[in-house]
Amino acid sequence: MGDGNLLAGIDPSAPDELFEDLLTLPGARIERIVSTGQASPPGFWYDQNWAEWVLVIAGSAAVQFEDETEPRSLAPGDHLYIAAGRRHRVAWTDAALPTVWLAVHVGEGKL
Repeated sequence: MGDGNLLAGIDPSAPDELFEDLLTLPGARIERIVSTGQASPPGFWYDQNWAEWVLVIAGSAAVQFEDETEPRSLAPGDHLYIAAGRRHRVAWTDAALPTVWLAVHVGEGKL
């Protein structure tokens, strides 16, 4: 993807999350994620071998870490660092308004 706008082309009625790579470089990937009420399936945990930094641009969401009792709520402007190997899941995303995430994936692994 070249130049653009993170908030362009969003379909609030989309039944599935949208994952779109904005920039891929050796060892790093920047991705736009648009969620419309999705959450990780019950019992599912992401366990990535790379670090990830996420920023909520619009909407809201909550990320649950396996080693914490309560999910962390995120609103526009909130960001979160997820270390490699730290198990986490998306507890919920806003069902009324699309949640737009900017995710920066860093490190070796499945990039």
